[in-house]
Amino acid sequence: MSVLTYNDEFDCSVAPHRLFHGLFMDAHNLMPKIMPIVKSVDFVSGDGGPGSVQQVNFVDGYQMKYLKNRLDFKDKENCAINYTAIESDSFGDMIDYISSGVKFDAAPGGGSKCTIKTIVCPKGDVVPDEETLKAGKEGHMQQYKAVIAHLIENPHLYA
Repeated sequence: MSVLTYNDEFDCSVAPHRLFHGLFMDAHNLMPKIMPIVKSVDFVSGDGGPGSVQQVNFVDGYQMKYLKNRLDFKDKENCAINYTAIESDSFGDMIDYISSGVKFDAAPGGGSKCTIKTIVCPKGDVVPDEETLKAGKEGHMQQYKAVIAHLIENPHLYA
């Protein structure tokens, strides 16, 4: 199995605690409201702590039907989280799981510096094609962009 690792960083004008809250603490409420492709986000097991599993259900006609994420680690005070996408109808015979570590640090001017480390673990000796990986990354970044835009438009939210 050949593991693929990606590191991404970006800056935004939203404070770390607000971004963390919107993306990870309140995603089950916020995502269906601000992202037209998300039908619902439901807890499959757990209470939101490590080991909990959430399922993101997408609208009919989207490129995937669902994605299950397991929370591995969460540190609200330091705005850090690790989670693993453990199941999706889009994984097929290519992907076993995808682990992500995300950290938001304070940036000058009250914004954030976001650091994301993603590890893609293919099934067996499969080498996922670049189009599949690119689509996954773009979908992931759409979520971040939607939350950032919503928080900028609603400065009182999670303040």
